[in-house]
Amino acid sequence: MRDEIDLVVPVKTLDRAKTRLTSATGGDPVSHAALALALALDTVSAAIATPGVRRVVTITSDPAVASEMAALGVESLPEPVEPGLNAALKHGARTLRSSRIGALQADLPALRPDELQAALEASAGRRAFVPDRQGTGTTLLLAAPGGELDPRFGVGSAGHHRVSGAVALIGAWPSLRCDVDTEEDLRLALMLGLGTHTANALPAWTT
Repeated sequence: MRDEIDLVVPVKTLDRAKTRLTSATGGDPVSHAALALALALDTVSAAIATPGVRRVVTITSDPAVASEMAALGVESLPEPVEPGLNAALKHGARTLRSSRIGALQADLPALRPDELQAALEASAGRRAFVPDRQGTGTTLLLAAPGGELDPRFGVGSAGHHRVSGAVALIGAWPSLRCDVDTEEDLRLALMLGLGTHTANALPAWTT
């Protein structure tokens, strides 16, 4: 049974998402929106295929994102009035009221379910986080069972989560640590193996 953890995945409206990746699609806003959506779809698809994940819910106010997530069988909640990523995650955690909650970034297009599962198991019931490949950001934050998520995303989030008492999880999980903000990140994700949605959004990169 997939009863261990519920994951909240925040997804910006597509016109605001991944602005540093506009060059990857030649500056075309339609192609850029398609890429931003594809990143999130591949991330969520991997998460729902992970045995230790019971449920995935996205936090988004973009109807296109919500529609595509619904096609995957994933519920979406609108963003709260209070702006910001941490406010969105707290809103999701309060709404779900799960026995154990986690926050997963939406820009992990190479994510493999076995790597996400390994990180969940490595947390061993502790409040924990997975730093990004640079070691400064956070791709996954897990609350302890029955505990608060207490998200502290933003610049230097890995350090903020560590100071707040979360345990850093360092493992051989390159796909879980490869969040995509720039073209360089995207090329590294391509080397790891892009998910189907992102590969289809970048035909010139994958042929």
